[in-house]
Amino acid sequence: MSPLKRQILLITVIAAAIMELIDTSIVNVALNYMSGNLGATLEDTSWVITSYAIANVIIIPMTSFLANNLGRRNYYIGSIILFTICSFMCGNATGIWELVAFRFLQGLGGGALLSVSATVVYELFPKEKQATASALFGIGIFIGPTIGPTLGGYITENYSWPWIFYINVPIGIAAAVSCMFFLYEPIKQKIREIDWLGIILLIVGIGSLQVVLERGQTDDWFAAGYITFLTVLATLSLTAFIIWELHTKNPVVNLHILRFRSLSIAAVLTFITGMGMYTSIYLTPVVAQRLLGFTPTQSGLLLLPGSIVAVLALIITGKLLQKGVSPALIVLLGFLCFIYFNWSMSRINLQTPAIDITLNLIFRAIGMALLTVPLGTLAVSSLEAKDMPQGTALNNMMRQLGGSFGISIINTYVARRIASHRMDLITHITSDNPISVARISTYTQLFQQKGFGLLDAKQKAMQLIELVVIKQSSFSSYLDGFFLIGSFFAIVLPLLLFVAKRDKTKKVVIPSSDH
Repeated sequence: MSPLKRQILLITVIAAAIMELIDTSIVNVALNYMSGNLGATLEDTSWVITSYAIANVIIIPMTSFLANNLGRRNYYIGSIILFTICSFMCGNATGIWELVAFRFLQGLGGGALLSVSATVVYELFPKEKQATASALFGIGIFIGPTIGPTLGGYITENYSWPWIFYINVPIGIAAAVSCMFFLYEPIKQKIREIDWLGIILLIVGIGSLQVVLERGQTDDWFAAGYITFLTVLATLSLTAFIIWELHTKNPVVNLHILRFRSLSIAAVLTFITGMGMYTSIYLTPVVAQRLLGFTPTQSGLLLLPGSIVAVLALIITGKLLQKGVSPALIVLLGFLCFIYFNWSMSRINLQTPAIDITLNLIFRAIGMALLTVPLGTLAVSSLEAKDMPQGTALNNMMRQLGGSFGISIINTYVARRIASHRMDLITHITSDNPISVARISTYTQLFQQKGFGLLDAKQKAMQLIELVVIKQSSFSSYLDGFFLIGSFFAIVLPLLLFVAKRDKTKKVVIPSSDH
């Protein structure tokens, strides 16, 4: 391959991966607009995010298997085409569940764009330049979901939310055409028998569990018959999946590699990282727009300074790894940044200026930069070369699964905390509380000045008090959500002690297969 063709292919596959990752977060700042335009609740609209994540979780661990059996070139180009068509259909959706369905299909196509793109990037560089390949792809992994809200906010405010999907169409067409000319087919491995039962159990188990997490709070959990049914189905399916994958000859997900301690611990840490990554870019725009009065563009711009800082931090991280610094140490620093970010966000108030939130988000961005490559390195540090594709795919699945679970858990937790905070606030609105009496009196006088009678003015004042209570309850609940995610990061932190000593004696390995 000539240098020019190599560069074109490199730009193409990195652009395709960034496009896929942007779509994990570009819709976040548009949720309010989608909710109003499609006549859906915020909880229902959040399925636009979670359905995409579920599809990614399902397809990512199967990517190596599908690429080998279908041919990597065919699978990759087909996935780009599926992603592009579904992007157009998402923009044309007229109902929330139609949009959710096409987002799911879009996520199935997007799964290959991430994993196969990583493989191609690493193959385009000789072994002595694998660190450069890792840095290039690492920047793409971080930039995608981080600039998504900024781009989504600008498009939503200046055009309309369907255009956050339409912009994928020209990029997808260009990527597909470029790959038809330049993407090569590697030497095929022996085609394995398809593990249909494993695939079905994985889809049913994860799908059922996600519905339970997402809809449980809305429908009063086990008071709803279908929630009970799906809980049992998820438990049985996932249990059967684990047993089957451990005993079948050609598993779609090779769970045996979890015997390697570094991989199993990295998988847990990656799961928590996924929770932090996706919940932060879900919670922040919702709080900024619904409660602080920011526009979509302003909400997106909150994340932009952090993105710039994080690119520098990502480059430094790569250099530290090459110099032999323990991945566990860098991961520790990343977790501490995330803990500080969530703790700091849990302490903001309705008068907090945008600059303070931006500074908090810079710590989140640095944390992500410190975790992106080191966690992948830690995951494969004990694996043999033949196990690295499955190990990195499994680790990627855990990140997406963490994001999917995180958003569902946060929605449920916030809903419960709203009711609790509302009761706490209402108990202080009494005739014995001089502050509440003064507030009601002020509102009553305000409405009297506008021409309302005394009784009507008092009624309007109480309605206004109720709106204040609802707003403050919602705000406090979202802050509780930040604190909860930060707690998860703190709880799993001791796991790094089990790999720290081993990392000091092992050579750093930069992942060179499915990322």
